[in-house]
This record gives sequence, structure tokens and C-alpha cells, in this order.
Amino acid sequence: MSADEFDPMIERLFARSPQMADAGLFVAEVETKLHSSSRVRTLALTIAGLIGGVIAVRESVNLNLHLSNDQAPVAGRMIGQGLEAASLNVQDAVGSGLSQLGLSELTLGSMGGMQLFWIAAGALIAFAAAGVVRLSQDV
Repeated sequence: MSADEFDPMIERLFARSPQMADAGLFVAEVETKLHSSSRVRTLALTIAGLIGGVIAVRESVNLNLHLSNDQAPVAGRMIGQGLEAASLNVQDAVGSGLSQLGLSELTLGSMGGMQLFWIAAGALIAFAAAGVVRLSQDV
């Protein structure tokens, strides 16, 4: 049998799948297992998400980068200096932009770091919720 005859024969054999006598029972059992495991999976994912969220919040509260440590390696000090310079540049750019808009008296520096973190987190959650709503409307 040549390759030209073999391929079409295999395609014909696999195109016709045999019907099993207990196909309906098999489908019912699979659907039952899928529905029962989805509750357990949902509960496990929810618990894992809560634990991960608590750990993330705890670690973000205790964040200390030690960027200006004199004992740090040279590359670490250079990165720390670069981050500080970039932070100052961004701060100056935001300040000049606010002064052009007439909002130079607006100071976010009076807020604590955690307040700014929660404001940013709330904004990100709001954007994510808006994206989910938009996606659910499209689907």
C-alpha cells in the first residue's frame, strides 16, 4: 500500500467513530464530575487568593528596599542612585505639569506612603472592574 492510498484510508477510518452502548451514561458521569469539582475548585482558588492577598499586603506594608546602604554592592548603589534620580525627575515633571494647570498648591506629599498605595490600588481595581464590565458586555 502506497502513502497516497494509506492517508485517505486512515482519514476515512477516523472520520467514522463507533458509537458506544453506554455513551449517554459516560457523558452524564463526566458532567456530574465537572460540576461537583467546580465547587471545590472555586473554593480552593478563593482561599488561595485570599491567602495570597494577605501575604501581598503584609509584604507591601513592610517594604524596605535599602537602596542607599553603603555596604551594598556597587551595582546596587548605582541602581539606587538611578532610581532616586528618576524619582526626582518624575517629581519635577509632575510638579511643572501641575503648575501649568494651575494646581501647584496640590500636594500629595502630605499623604503617607500607604495612603498613596491604597489610592493607586483602588484606581487599579476600578480600572479592572470597568474592563471586566466592558468584556462581559462584548461577550
